[in-house]
Amino acid sequence: MKPDAILTSSTAASTPTVQDMLEREAKLVTSNRIFYLVVAIAILIFSGIQSDISLVELIQGGGNMAEYTSRYFPPDFTDWRSYLADTIETISMGIWGTLLAAIVSVPLAILASDNICPQWIVFPVRRFLDSLRAINEVVFALVFVVAVGLGPFAGVLALFVHTAGVLGKLFSEAIETIEQGPVEGIRATGASKMQEIIFGIIPQVLPLWTSFTLYRFESNVRSASVLGIVGAGGIGISLYQSFRSFKYPKVCAILIILIVSVGIIDTVSARLRKKLI
Repeated sequence: MKPDAILTSSTAASTPTVQDMLEREAKLVTSNRIFYLVVAIAILIFSGIQSDISLVELIQGGGNMAEYTSRYFPPDFTDWRSYLADTIETISMGIWGTLLAAIVSVPLAILASDNICPQWIVFPVRRFLDSLRAINEVVFALVFVVAVGLGPFAGVLALFVHTAGVLGKLFSEAIETIEQGPVEGIRATGASKMQEIIFGIIPQVLPLWTSFTLYRFESNVRSASVLGIVGAGGIGISLYQSFRSFKYPKVCAILIILIVSVGIIDTVSARLRKKLI
């Protein structure tokens, strides 16, 4: 038999087998997708039941919401100077809480990255970061108010601890996605592990780290605005007092000032990100 004939017959014999394998794989992928879709739908339904989600109740309560919201207008800016001073204090809390967290998150992120450190170091550090993220800032604020007393310092510490857990995780994930080429090139020159991190890893992740830090700063300003409820300083004290005394026009004025402040911060942060990244 000629070689061409042998090749043709061999190809013809193997083609159905390959096609069968591809069909089985396609069916398996389809069945897996259907299974995951069913599981996701089941989880959503279960979560909706547990959360008492009811669009009917929301629609029925729409009139009450409109009537309640109308009490906030017109806003009362009589004490706007006091509100502005408290807002500046809130922003200052966000700045320091974010700055301290960003500094501490760098070594924690390095220790939590499995492409740098062994698993026996990575695992406990990641669980430590999980514990910092799992506890809300308000809970930390209650603890620090007992430790350092009432005032914005307790709020700064609360933001710092919680944000360190968030940024530590984000920073470590950025490290784990780096290109290994620059690191291997630096290693080939006989550089130490610290030099690999400083010159091979940090330059790659610094833009992402900057973006994450700026975003968390915006988020921390919003979080700091409610820490005053537990006595941790900021505009939250005035907000809570106005709510408790049913002075809704004053609440509206405070919320407007907060919205404008966060909008300004977001605009400045976006421009900083464009320049730094």
